[in-house]
Amino acid sequence: MAKRPELNSSLGNQELDRAEKEFKAFDENIKELTMDRMNMAPKQDVEPQTKLSQKDIEKSKDIYLKPKRAISSREKFNEDYRKDYEFAKEYVQMVAENKEIIGECIEIWTKPFAGMPAEFWEVPVNKPIWAPRYLAEQIKRKNYHRLSMQEDKIVSQQGNFSYTGSIVVDSTIQRLDAHPVSERKSIFMGAQAF
Repeated sequence: MAKRPELNSSLGNQELDRAEKEFKAFDENIKELTMDRMNMAPKQDVEPQTKLSQKDIEKSKDIYLKPKRAISSREKFNEDYRKDYEFAKEYVQMVAENKEIIGECIEIWTKPFAGMPAEFWEVPVNKPIWAPRYLAEQIKRKNYHRLSMQEDKIVSQQGNFSYTGSIVVDSTIQRLDAHPVSERKSIFMGAQAF
């Protein structure tokens, strides 16, 4: 950090002290942001881009995704995870959404288990598709945390002056999303989650 400049006036030194205290308070706020705290941040509610009726689902052509590219792995597959792998590779019907660039195809790499090849997928959005469960789950996990500043009035302990300070407030934004497509005709049966 740069050396603190020496000022001739006491008012200038007081301003530097105040700025230094505000900077330290801001720095402490940033240090308190842990992944646990960020994951507790509220998710922004947004409407789904695609609203498909049962007729649209029935009329839609079945699209089964396959990886566009695969890179093999030198690791050996751990057979203890065979049941998890069998469950994760099952194909599920889903609708993928790109919430950052609406309507653009999702390009994503997956490697669900050690010993499996890394796979590159091009996922079409806003229409029913069939894809492995691990791809749907990975798309569902794609979010980020938005940090913003909120101005609050902070009163000093001495009570002889007050100033406005900044407090970091964060929220979680889903940038990619995947929703299960239900083929059930009953309104009482909900769609199974991934």
